[in-house]
This record gives sequence, C-alpha cells and structure tokens, in this order.
Amino acid sequence: MIIKAYLKPQCGWSNGVRTIMHKYGLAFEDIDIINNRANYAEMVQKSGQPLSPCVEIDGVMLADISGEEVENYLLANELVTPSDRPAEVPTNAGCSDEEHAKMAPKTIRFF
Repeated sequence: MIIKAYLKPQCGWSNGVRTIMHKYGLAFEDIDIINNRANYAEMVQKSGQPLSPCVEIDGVMLADISGEEVENYLLANELVTPSDRPAEVPTNAGCSDEEHAKMAPKTIRFF
C-alpha cells in the first residue's frame, strides 16, 4: 500500500490518523501541510477542498477525515485485519485550544 497523509505537525485529528497507521504497522508518508506551502497546495489540489487531514491510499483520496474514519475505510476494504492493539491517542478528536493557538501564526491560507 502507498499511503500519503497530509497532516498538521500537532493536531488532534492528525494525531488520530498517525495512531491508526502505527496501530496497524502501516508505512506512510507524513506530509506537513503547515510548514510547507507546496504540500498544502498539493493537498487542496488532490482533495478539492482545504480541510485536513487528508489521506491518500493507493490513489484514493480520503478528504477531511479522522483516524477513526481511516480505520473504518481500511477495515471495510480489507486492507488490514482487525487489531486489538489499543490506539495511542484518541482517533476522533479535534485540536485543543492550545494546539490551535500554536499553529495560528503558521496557518497557510490561499483564499
């Protein structure tokens, strides 16, 4: 599987996606959309929208998705087998106010 995850460095939703990748031992490209304008532009172009996280799995773009939704997609499409291994962090939780405050000066907006 080729997995590209367009993620923020620190974000509840992004960390939820990361924990699912670790839970199933999946190799993935962690693409920083906050500190690299080109990465953000690529995510918007590929997903057709500006919200993150977005995860591309073998060419299928899952836009504005939580870790829980990524896990459901992987299981429903039999790309992984069920695992009893616990998630390291919540898989369906947004950023805290503190995380938003840290990212505010770095957030990239094209429109």
